[in-house]
Amino acid sequence: MNAQPRRSLLKISMFGISYLKDHNPYMIAWWSAVFPGFGHYLLNQYIRATLLTLSEVIINTLAHINEAMVYSFCGKYELATSILEPTWAFGYLVIYLYTIGDSFRIALYQNKLTHLALKENKNIPCLAVTAAEIQYLEEKSPFFSAFYSFFFPGLGQLYNHRFGLAFYAMFWWWIYIWLSKAHEALLTLLLGQLEASNSMLNPHWFLFMPSVLFGSIYQSYLATMEQNQLFRLEQRTYLSKRYSNSKLRIFS
Repeated sequence: MNAQPRRSLLKISMFGISYLKDHNPYMIAWWSAVFPGFGHYLLNQYIRATLLTLSEVIINTLAHINEAMVYSFCGKYELATSILEPTWAFGYLVIYLYTIGDSFRIALYQNKLTHLALKENKNIPCLAVTAAEIQYLEEKSPFFSAFYSFFFPGLGQLYNHRFGLAFYAMFWWWIYIWLSKAHEALLTLLLGQLEASNSMLNPHWFLFMPSVLFGSIYQSYLATMEQNQLFRLEQRTYLSKRYSNSKLRIFS
């Protein structure tokens, strides 16, 4: 009778593949600083990451953080100070700093769990068939994953079969495009109307877009690389156990 592993390396469900993986905790903290919640997405903690990203957008909007940043960049410090809502800004700062520290702490602990799960050397699931979805490990191209995310955030996640995160990212990208007027401003700029383009752009919503775009590219690229490693590890684990008594040594 095969005992269940105490620590599972990965879980395949109808929503995609969640897994333990070695992370650079400083990189995780960096992405949490770029956009609260992104570090937790990299740690495969999707519910808390989603709630943190919602918190970022809502509290940032109520505190006028982005507008104050724009005025600061332009040297208008008094205007930046006057537009801030101190109550919301203080709460924003507390949650922002906690998110960075929490993602750093979790990354360190997940690294330990990853090493312990690998030591158990149990069989790794490679397929989950449900009534709604068929999910499986497969090798994919990290380049195409990043390429899709570059043109529209969320498409790289859809390529990786993480459809919940994919449509969440796509929904918010449409919101940012609509509220920032980014596409209209870009078209106006390409027509040579610089002043009209600047006046059309909404800086508050536009400032969210670079973080979301590059965060989506990085997450989809990294997830593809990590799932490719898991695919090869599953193959190696299965074959080494399947032919453990064979005279032919597949693995040293």
